[in-house]
Amino acid sequence: MGNVSSSETQSQDSVSGVIGDISIDKKVATDIAADFAMQTNMPIASNVSNLSISLSKEKEIIQTEEKVASKPQIVQPTAQPRSIINYKAKSGDTVQAVSSQFKVSDQTIKWANNLTSDALEDGRDLIIPPVDGVVYVAKDGDTASSIAEKYKGSVDRIISFNDLEVDGVRPGVRIIIPNGELPEDQRPGYVAPRTGIRDRSIAQSNGVNGGVTSGAYASRMRASAGNAYAFGNCTWYAYERRQKLGRPIGSFWGNGADWARSGAAAGLLVNKTPAPGAIMQNGGGYGHVAIVESINPDGSITVSEMNYAGFNVISNRTVPAGSIGRYNFIH
Repeated sequence: MGNVSSSETQSQDSVSGVIGDISIDKKVATDIAADFAMQTNMPIASNVSNLSISLSKEKEIIQTEEKVASKPQIVQPTAQPRSIINYKAKSGDTVQAVSSQFKVSDQTIKWANNLTSDALEDGRDLIIPPVDGVVYVAKDGDTASSIAEKYKGSVDRIISFNDLEVDGVRPGVRIIIPNGELPEDQRPGYVAPRTGIRDRSIAQSNGVNGGVTSGAYASRMRASAGNAYAFGNCTWYAYERRQKLGRPIGSFWGNGADWARSGAAAGLLVNKTPAPGAIMQNGGGYGHVAIVESINPDGSITVSEMNYAGFNVISNRTVPAGSIGRYNFIH
């Protein structure tokens, strides 16, 4: 190979510089320069030709890389978690506290765990969906389309979220339905409408029993010797329910009518504000007690109780927001 002269080098640099400064396709410009140089037998013809070939290879590489790089843009990767979390409730936990911790709605947690109460028992095992919606266990004959239709979800989202592209829906597999909606008759605590049942009401009282509490009385109100209340009565159930919620109470609080005073003597907060797990109490005769299970969006509360719908019968009812002020709440 011969040495390239200074003039040839300068000419090549000049051509390269001109081509490099042009904003249009450098490959096209270089091809034109190479053809012209070859036709006129310019000394730099071979150099321009080599530059044209180099740019051609460079363009092929860039185009190939662009094709490879552009493909992942069709489906953007996501850092959103898609696995169900197992969580064990601690003493004092509520559905609201857990939903806030895991950033999903109260309703999602209740639906996933068949909960009718906002109060949670200590040690209760919960499943926490990664997103708001419904957790469904697939059955024979299910398809992504049938699940989406039943639970008001998106077919495409169900498939992509649960990686169903290859194997489809298999029986026994838990399917997450993002933003799905549980049908009314599958929701926790659903009771089919019945006819011929009269509404019931309970006697109301005029607030907390007053009086000075002696040290001996306070000590007795804090004492616990198991469930000493009459079996089948509201007080028996309330004692058991509070034990399960990890919020035990004294064994000797007397009849329901006495519980507000007894609870205050035991050192518990007693006021007119309901909260999940609190005891709802009213006087009048023997009085009555129930457990607040949830605070509803309209301001009403749902309570569970015994001996309201019948002796030794556990039932749930909703107390309207306008009636809450009639009751005391023992926290």
